[in-house]
Amino acid sequence: MKRVLALLMALVLVLIAFTGCGTTAQTQTSDSESGTKSEVANTTETSKKEEQEIVIYQNKVEIHEQLSAFAAEYEALTGVKVIIKTSGGDSPYAETLKAEFQSDRQPDVFVIEGMGGYKTWESKLAHYENEEWMDLTALEFVVDEKTYGFPVAVEAWGMAYNVEMLEKAGIDPVTLTNQDAYRSAFEKIDSMKEELGIKSVVAMAAGPDMRWVTGLHNFNGYLSAGLEYGDTTVLDMLNSGEADMRRLSEYADWVELLFEYSDRAVLLTGNYDAQVGQFGTKQAAFIHQGNWIDPWMTSNGVDFEMAFAPHASVQGEMNTLFIGAPSYYVMNKDSENQDAVKDFLNYMATSEAGHNYMVNEAKMVPAFTNVTLKPETPLSANVAEWVAKGNAYTWLQNDMADGFGMGTIAPLYESFAKGDIDKGEFINQLAAKIQELKK
Repeated sequence: MKRVLALLMALVLVLIAFTGCGTTAQTQTSDSESGTKSEVANTTETSKKEEQEIVIYQNKVEIHEQLSAFAAEYEALTGVKVIIKTSGGDSPYAETLKAEFQSDRQPDVFVIEGMGGYKTWESKLAHYENEEWMDLTALEFVVDEKTYGFPVAVEAWGMAYNVEMLEKAGIDPVTLTNQDAYRSAFEKIDSMKEELGIKSVVAMAAGPDMRWVTGLHNFNGYLSAGLEYGDTTVLDMLNSGEADMRRLSEYADWVELLFEYSDRAVLLTGNYDAQVGQFGTKQAAFIHQGNWIDPWMTSNGVDFEMAFAPHASVQGEMNTLFIGAPSYYVMNKDSENQDAVKDFLNYMATSEAGHNYMVNEAKMVPAFTNVTLKPETPLSANVAEWVAKGNAYTWLQNDMADGFGMGTIAPLYESFAKGDIDKGEFINQLAAKIQELKK
């Protein structure tokens, strides 16, 4: 884990170094519309092959158009057709992926997230070996010394905030490191809603379309907030069926605080667009989301300054965000197009066109050390600043039992948000679900 954190820091240092040289993402892309001569040469052999078709089934609705456009460029260059299918956001990816495997055309590439995904799909996975991209990252997904996953991006989440709005309210985001500070800030902003022109302090969603926000991302605060990077103590307890009741109680206080200062309609029934849109249209000062909302902001013309503060998921001082490379492209072992898949992923990781797609189009922070383009979107750029500080909280929600987050505990958040259960019942029911994991 320390190696992973060091790699995250190294990636950011590369970005900072090239920023210092005055090289921006915009100027570099103007010279790479069709790739370099070496890139074209490397794909000539592929273009002579019998026409092939790759199906990629992925879970990021916010990059569907951008990835599809990159796939079209790749087809024009190589003759290999890459079909992008997407399910996510309001649709449960895990369920729709299982349905996809029952269809006549199984995907050649799909996405897993952590050990939970690996255990579910282990029998369908082929491993990568001696691929060019493997020498350019330490964030690949490895099990038993075999590489199964190509890292999609470095991602992070915290409490994103509207910089100008906090300034108007006299709130210094640097002070937002604990629950008491957040409560004071929320109370003050709530008293200024009319002056600030907002409907609620926080854009938060806990309804059936957004179970990944509550049962995965928010619950990850219980698993890793305030702990050293790589500390799996709480996760290990959970997976053995044991709840840390004191920590769970502190965590419930944070959930209650977020719900209390959220817009009821968005909280109970809002989908991804409703939640992100509330923040993007300046109807909320904060949003519980990550840097993956940058493409939505860009495509909808949102240009106000925004940044992240830590989640105060439990008691104590929180000093960083949840940062990692949580999603991986994996190969279907039954695919007849594995060589074509490998070529496509190598092209994404090593070519200027691939770098342009990841940084400038998809607005991501790449997981590869050879990428020199700088994220210009506000939240991804802010993630780079947080990583440069040398600290992070771990993504562990994907290492829970398959379905535990979205299927087992997320409905409890809905009940709590609706008022069907109180905080004490929320805590006890969470603990009961954890105890059911005991083998």
